[in-house]
Amino acid sequence: MCTPFQAQDGQDKNSIELGVKFLPKFDRDGLIACITTDADSGDVVMFAYMNAQSLQLTLESGQAHYWSRSRQALWLKGETSGNVQDVIELRTDCDQDAIWLKVRTRGAAANCHQGYKSCFYRAASLDDGKAVLSFKEDKPLFDPSEVYK
Repeated sequence: MCTPFQAQDGQDKNSIELGVKFLPKFDRDGLIACITTDADSGDVVMFAYMNAQSLQLTLESGQAHYWSRSRQALWLKGETSGNVQDVIELRTDCDQDAIWLKVRTRGAAANCHQGYKSCFYRAASLDDGKAVLSFKEDKPLFDPSEVYK
């Protein structure tokens, strides 16, 4: 698949940071960081990576696609679970080395493979000098063992 993205090579800083050309800066592994938030609440729901193909498919389809580093595979969010992320807006940061998706999630509205609304369902704190986690979401919205048989 040929992507429409130009490289940042040879581009001056102002054209990257203040221009209107989309020049995503992929890392040496061909990936770009992507933070995803709920379009309505603003809550962070997940963090993942994209490669050029997943970024292009996201722009073309309006549905979030990512690159799974563990599986080394393209991944349409919600393809198995039914919790598809419809992209409301896609932004890039000033130097174009990170992506921010604002999404509305269909289905059970769970964005985490563990069934929670957000992958960030726990908070860290110190208790008697030890780091501990506490749950910030009551329970999963679906049972992962049923969905991912």
